[in-house]
Amino acid sequence: MNKMKRRFSLNEKQLGYAMVLPSLILIAVIILWPIASSFYNSLFDYRLNDPAHSQKMLSTTIDLERYADNYYYLDRSLSEVEPYSPDVQEDLTEIHGKVTAQHDNLLSDTEVSEKYDQVNEIIASYRPVTDDDLKYIKIKDEFATEYKQLLGNAQEELNEITATLDGEAAEEILSISSQLDTLDQSILESNFVGLANYWKYLQDSRMWKSLSNTLIFTIVSVGVELIIGLMVALLINRSFKGRGLIRASILVPWAIPTAVSAMMWSYLYDGQSGIVAHFFEQIGLISDSSVLLSTAGGAMFSVILADIWKTMPYMALLILAGLQTIPDSMYEAAQVDGANKWQQFWKITLPMIKGSILVALLFRTLDAFRVFDLIYVLTGGGPANGTESISIYAYKTLFSQQNFGEGSVLSVMVFIFVAIISIIFIKFIGSDLFAGRVKK
Repeated sequence: MNKMKRRFSLNEKQLGYAMVLPSLILIAVIILWPIASSFYNSLFDYRLNDPAHSQKMLSTTIDLERYADNYYYLDRSLSEVEPYSPDVQEDLTEIHGKVTAQHDNLLSDTEVSEKYDQVNEIIASYRPVTDDDLKYIKIKDEFATEYKQLLGNAQEELNEITATLDGEAAEEILSISSQLDTLDQSILESNFVGLANYWKYLQDSRMWKSLSNTLIFTIVSVGVELIIGLMVALLINRSFKGRGLIRASILVPWAIPTAVSAMMWSYLYDGQSGIVAHFFEQIGLISDSSVLLSTAGGAMFSVILADIWKTMPYMALLILAGLQTIPDSMYEAAQVDGANKWQQFWKITLPMIKGSILVALLFRTLDAFRVFDLIYVLTGGGPANGTESISIYAYKTLFSQQNFGEGSVLSVMVFIFVAIISIIFIKFIGSDLFAGRVKK
């Protein structure tokens, strides 16, 4: 009987794990896998704008497609060039012989030779090599170092020769030197750098500046939104004529797409025709209407104001949901006991909507810390990086500079900061709410 109970209990546990497993896999795929992929990319000097670092290489590798294509033209150029001086011809013949010897040494490996022939056939038919196993092949570090040193020395020698020539002969020698450089770039050394990219950004003043901009934006905008959102929520929670229309109107800014909202505010802040800029100048809030988007302080104020206008309704909506759960009987009992409106607010309203406030703060803080589209459209991170958030810095590094290695470092940093913020809210500030502890 006990054995049957144990088997039944074990089957229940297995069934429970089986039901949870799809959720765990989904979490791993959607959340953890992109982060793990970014972390892996951050361990490399991975740059798409540099052919020598356009792939993640743990060991020295040769790009057979580039190598075969460039070696064909280099070999033909060194064989057909007719310089004016016999000394130059002798130097070129010597370079040709050394390059050919290294090439033959490379093809002495049967596997490399077979793949080289296959790549040549594909190139001859004007098709790209799409199979990475065929395109990239590992080679010994010693051979790569020796070959690259030979190509580098040959380029220096040709540059010296070019200085003694002119006209077509000089152009031909320069063309050969360029072909040597391209052949050199087809030999890819390992670009694994470990945690060096992280150490670089820990010493990067621009990263710390973008992080401080992000923190200032987050703290100020979320703080003001909480205060105004609470006041608006208290107002629209009352019964009055036209309450439904007022509630719908308040949600309009939040419903507008952020990019559209940013474009709208850019016209309002314009120094020449912007209504908001002109109004702020008239009331003495700013010295000149152009400072809103032309100075670092004015631009930061502008993006914070635009964000408050855009997302304050979201904060008010979440707090309003909490206010709706407070029974009217509590206020009636407090009024009978002689409590005034201020006392009712502090003793009843705030404690009862604590959960809603914490949830609103958590969501808005995470959203504000990841801010991208509002600032990118409104100021582009300027002027002089005065409003550049860490997300915009990561975007510029990743896509504008195509530096996937260092850009991935910034992406991982954003994830780490967001995780820290979440832990602080959940574990320390909102422990009673999220842990579900009930006071006895």
